[in-house]
Amino acid sequence: MKVYFPRTPDFIARIFSKYIWRFSLNKKEIYLTFDDGPTPEITEFVLAELKKYNAKATFFCIGKNIENHPEIFNKIITDKHTVGNHTQNHLNGWKTKTNIYIDNFLKCEKTITHFNNSTIKQPLFRPPYGKIKKSQAKEILKKGYKIIMWDVLSADFDTSISEEKCLQNVLRNTKNGSIIVFHDSVKASEKLRFVLPKVLEEFSKKGFEFKAIK
Repeated sequence: MKVYFPRTPDFIARIFSKYIWRFSLNKKEIYLTFDDGPTPEITEFVLAELKKYNAKATFFCIGKNIENHPEIFNKIITDKHTVGNHTQNHLNGWKTKTNIYIDNFLKCEKTITHFNNSTIKQPLFRPPYGKIKKSQAKEILKKGYKIIMWDVLSADFDTSISEEKCLQNVLRNTKNGSIIVFHDSVKASEKLRFVLPKVLEEFSKKGFEFKAIK
């Protein structure tokens, strides 16, 4: 049984206050984020849906997927979304020695720099699974990166829940300034195709703006 919070408890955000969990509660802005791409089976669908609403988002990319699909990676940038580091090989920080983790983080940084056809760079990092040791975070923060977490988890990765449950995770928990996690991965693609259009439509009707993290 998977254990996770569709909405991040406030006490967690307070304990790990050096990470970014949400943005201003005073503005009707939402920050959509997509982890684990680029993936041919779903990332291009995501980009097309975002474009319908002139919505901007942030994609936390795995380095090896950038190497395998550079054309999709560059489409993300061309469409004026922002990209972040998600390690080269999707490492679990809790199970990885700090020196190995940082080397993998730096390898992804080099991959992003190599394939990024834009002069704009955003030093953004999200740890895979949200799992990172204090020693790893210290090194990454020291390099000038922002560690971006979330306050709303769609759970699109969870094969045990329905598409409707995934949708409700987002609709019920999103507030002004929320950072929402989706995954542009093969595993999550079926739920994402169902949920994303409805989220974009619902919050657009309510007057929210979808912004990229910078």
